[in-house]
Amino acid sequence: QVQLVESGGGLVQAGASLRLSCAASGRTFSTYAMAWFRQAPGKEREFVTTIRWSTGVTDYVDSVKGRFTISRDNAKNTVYLQMNNLKPEDTAVYYCAVGRRPGNLWTMGGYDYWGQGTQVTVSS
Repeated sequence: QVQLVESGGGLVQAGASLRLSCAASGRTFSTYAMAWFRQAPGKEREFVTTIRWSTGVTDYVDSVKGRFTISRDNAKNTVYLQMNNLKPEDTAVYYCAVGRRPGNLWTMGGYDYWGQGTQVTVSS
């Protein structure tokens, strides 16, 4: 089992920045990738970004490219999401996820463990 704890969410104005953290514990040695998804009210959970744990290769959804950056600290088993120039449409609960095998990392099915989520609210 892997446990994930997210932190760093909050209420900010448009144009501001936030950094989310996700600390993994438990059987983390088999991590293939970690990702961030988000879910806005009334909408399905959507992929935001992912990072391959060993290589650091990243992918981003087009709507956050150039504004969000995912990074990881292997020693701390922690992944970060630096979010700059936040927009009201970024408002959502952000979830961290761990995948243990190669697969479709752009879908929820590519991940095995999920955090409880952290709320990000961006006011206009």
